[in-house]
Amino acid sequence: MTAVHKSLHDDIMERAERLCRERALKLTPMRRRVLEVLTLSHAPLSATALIAAIGEGAEKPVSPILVYRALDFLASTGLIHRLAARNAYVPCDHEHREDETTVFLVCAHCGGVDEVASREVEKGLEGSATAAGFRPLARTVEIEGECASCRAAGP
Repeated sequence: MTAVHKSLHDDIMERAERLCRERALKLTPMRRRVLEVLTLSHAPLSATALIAAIGEGAEKPVSPILVYRALDFLASTGLIHRLAARNAYVPCDHEHREDETTVFLVCAHCGGVDEVASREVEKGLEGSATAAGFRPLARTVEIEGECASCRAAGP
């Protein structure tokens, strides 16, 4: 693990502990393990891939329901995000405003994901939704393309 990746992993885990402490929530061993596996991955992971990764070397089989419950908890607290187009999960390294539009830039080649907030996208979506008489419950945009590293590597 690179020093930058280790630092990000540590920051996310510290944020999870702080958030759970502040909200009187429990970061159970399974919730912690799911978050750790996600933070150590360089690409989004599906629930199936998480179950397999957590089960590697385990003394007993991992209960899929426990992993799904951990994913639900982590997503509800904003510690992870679900990418609908990939049906996979990524860790979140910052707190969001309640009405913030999150934009995921997903590389079609390496599978890497960058998360950005965009006021311009937010304003455009809000205007379109309002014009249609629609009230969004969540504001998430996923854009698939090619990251800078893959573009630099060439064809």
